[in-house]
Amino acid sequence: MLAQIVLYDGFDLLDVLAPFEVLVAGGMAAGGALRAELVSAEGPREVVSGVGGVPLRATAALDPAAADLVVVPGAAGRIGEPGEVPDLDADADPGEWREHELIPVTLGRAVNTGLPGLLKAAMDRPEVTVATVCGGSLVLAMAGLLEGRYATTHHMGLDMLDATGVNVVRARVVDDGDLVTGAGVTSGLDLGLYLLERELGPRIAHAVEELFAYERRGTPWRHHGPSPVAL
Repeated sequence: MLAQIVLYDGFDLLDVLAPFEVLVAGGMAAGGALRAELVSAEGPREVVSGVGGVPLRATAALDPAAADLVVVPGAAGRIGEPGEVPDLDADADPGEWREHELIPVTLGRAVNTGLPGLLKAAMDRPEVTVATVCGGSLVLAMAGLLEGRYATTHHMGLDMLDATGVNVVRARVVDDGDLVTGAGVTSGLDLGLYLLERELGPRIAHAVEELFAYERRGTPWRHHGPSPVAL
């Protein structure tokens, strides 16, 4: 099983590293049944994060025909003040880290690359699971790929997600079949552990929980069972 974790300029470091380490450890615990790698839409390159301008190297291109699992992180930057007008500098170097850039601008820049086309190709293959951490679901939503789906994101981006026609769920992890989304940044750990349980079994997920001294938080939400009455 191949897991490809996507890098784009301005990505959030923890959104990437938390699921990456969980999935790598799960692959080791499963005797090599899962392999995780960092990729970009453009192929092998240094990709600068939005946290301190830390670069990570994508070692391959995102390949919807080869991946079994694709993980899309959110971006790091400023939330911005109400009514603040984004500074869209068309002449800026796309690889330049911008400490004061608004997160929606960073996400919008990612949507204006070849990434959405590759993500659509992945989502068109029912055997591929696409997962997101934090604002990663907003990348998909801004590209028009989540209308009518159940998903979550960071609590400060729920209104934006709702505006794109997504069925927003306030949960730490939301399982909508071939789409699994995580909420705030630290939910990348919970997302990774849930994916291990779902794909490789609970004993593998439990072994990684013990290794990391971290217990998964919250009940993953799925659109199954009776609707709860008001509590």
